[in-house]
Amino acid sequence: MTTRAGRWMRVALGLAARGIGATGTNPSVGCVIVRDDVVLGRGFTGADGRPHAERQALADAVARAGKTAVAGATAYVTLEPCAHTGKTPPCADALVSHGIARVVAPFADPDTRVSGKGFDALREAGIAVEIGDGATEARAQLRGYLSRKERGRPFLTLKLASTLDGGIATRTGESRWITGAEARARVHLLRARSDAILVGIGSVRADDPALDIRLPGMADRHPRRVVADTRLQTPLTGRLAQSSAERGLILLCSEDADGDRARAFEAIGATVLRLPTNTDGGVEMTAAMPALADLGIGSLLCEGGGRLAASLFRDGLVDELAWFAAGAVLGGGGAPAVADFGVTALKAMPRFERISAEPVGGDIYSVWHPMPVDT
Repeated sequence: MTTRAGRWMRVALGLAARGIGATGTNPSVGCVIVRDDVVLGRGFTGADGRPHAERQALADAVARAGKTAVAGATAYVTLEPCAHTGKTPPCADALVSHGIARVVAPFADPDTRVSGKGFDALREAGIAVEIGDGATEARAQLRGYLSRKERGRPFLTLKLASTLDGGIATRTGESRWITGAEARARVHLLRARSDAILVGIGSVRADDPALDIRLPGMADRHPRRVVADTRLQTPLTGRLAQSSAERGLILLCSEDADGDRARAFEAIGATVLRLPTNTDGGVEMTAAMPALADLGIGSLLCEGGGRLAASLFRDGLVDELAWFAAGAVLGGGGAPAVADFGVTALKAMPRFERISAEPVGGDIYSVWHPMPVDT
C-alpha cells in the first residue's frame, strides 16, 4: 500500500487492530476521516460491537473540527459500511448525513444484510466509492469474521507448546511448565484476540484450567470457553463451570450424553451442543465448527490436547498452526502434542508453510499455514 489511499488505509487498519477479540459477533473495523491530508477523526468498533467505527470517527471529527469541516472529507474504512438497521442505524446513512465526499474500503461485507448495499447507498447519495486498497491486509485482520460469513465455520488456530521432539507431558502426566513465562504470556495474547478457546476434556480434567487472560490492560477480554466433552465429564465444581454464567461455556457432547448432566450445566449458564461422534468416539469436529459459527464464533483458538489436535488435523480443520517449542527433549515415553490420526504415507501428512518464526524468551514461536496435500 504505497499510494496515498494506502497510507491512510494502514492507519485505519491500525485502529481496527485495537478491537480484535473484543467486538463480539461484529467485525473489528477501523475508520479514519481525512481532509487535505489532515486527520479529522478516528474510530474503531467499540466493545461488544457498538458503536461502529464510522460513527466513532464521525463523532471524533465533529468534536475536533465541527460538523462543517467534515463535509467534503474522505472516510477510509476497513470494511464496507453497513446499510441495515440493527441496534444502530446504518453507518452508510451517517456518512451521507455528515457530507462525506469519498469512501475508500477494501471489499464488500459478506454479511447478506450488507453485501454491496452499503456501497450502493453511498453512490446513490453522490459519494465517490473506491474499493480495493488494503484488501489483503484487511482480509487477514478480519479472517475470523470472514470465515464465519463465507465458509460457515470459525477460523481455527491450533496452538501447541512442546519440547523439541513434540512432547507435552512426561509419562507420569507432568506438564507444567514446558515453555517459559514469555511464551505463556504470548499465548494469553492469542487468547485475547480470539472469540473462543477450545480444549479437550482430557486437558480440563488434568489441569482444571480457567482459560482466562492474565495480561495487564486486558481484564475486559473474555473469550468464550469451549470443551470437546463427549460424555459431559467436565467437573461442575471446576473453574470453567463455576464461571460459566459470567464468561460463557460451551460443551460439545455426543447426542446420547447424559440428560441430567446436560440440564445441570444449562442451569448454571452453559450451552450444551449435542453432536454426532466420529469413529474414535469423540465429537465430530466437522459438525461442531458450523454449530460454533452459528453462535457467533469466528476466531477459535484450540489449545489441545493431543487427541483433539489429531482429530482437527485428520479433518483438515487447522487454518493456522501456532507452535511454541522449548529447548528440551522428553523422549518416547512422553505424551505427544498430536496423537496418532492415521497417516500411513508421507504424501498424505498435512504440510504447512512457515509464515514467521521468532524467539520468545528461551523458546521459539513459529506460525504456519496449511499447504495443499499431495495426491
